[in-house]
Amino acid sequence: MEQQFKMRQIEDALNQSKGQIDDIITLFLALQKQCFVLGNNVSNLVSKWPIPQTPPDQSIIDEVASKFGISFETKD
Repeated sequence: MEQQFKMRQIEDALNQSKGQIDDIITLFLALQKQCFVLGNNVSNLVSKWPIPQTPPDQSIIDEVASKFGISFETKD
């Protein structure tokens, strides 16, 4: 809801500033450049994120029965 309100405010401001097209172009280009930079950073982060070689061994977890009424099966 708040984002729609903000977008409406921006749209109204752009419609009122017909004579300031150079400022709008500058702002648009700066925002587009920022979007590309952020997108590239996220892509690099995801591509370099370490991937575990093997899934964690579930048998090393010490399973203790719950004292609060929830029943768990344990490996013996």
